[in-house]
Amino acid sequence: MGRRVKCRRICEMPGIDEFAPAKIDSGEEIIMTIDEYEAVRLIDHQGYSQEECAQQMNVARTTVQSIYDSARKKLAETLVEGRKLKIGGGVYEICPKAKECCRRRCIQRHCSDNN
Repeated sequence: MGRRVKCRRICEMPGIDEFAPAKIDSGEEIIMTIDEYEAVRLIDHQGYSQEECAQQMNVARTTVQSIYDSARKKLAETLVEGRKLKIGGGVYEICPKAKECCRRRCIQRHCSDNN
């Protein structure tokens, strides 16, 4: 029996939750979870290190590495195979102070644990 998945903290929901090729419908869609989206947002868009991302998401660095690797694989499949990408699902909580601080690299400075 595996360990229970720890709830991952995210700062914001995606503004757009679906992407599709303009001219091709190439089969089954790919589902990226909200926590995978958050890892890509923090590391690639905000410039966080994996350690900083782990602190922000309230998980271990190795967990972030696994989440990020999964997200990158899904992004590659989407681009290379021309498949539709949907973002949704996963085990997460929205940071209770997201509107006040998380968009400014708070690294949990004001975020509380709900676990």
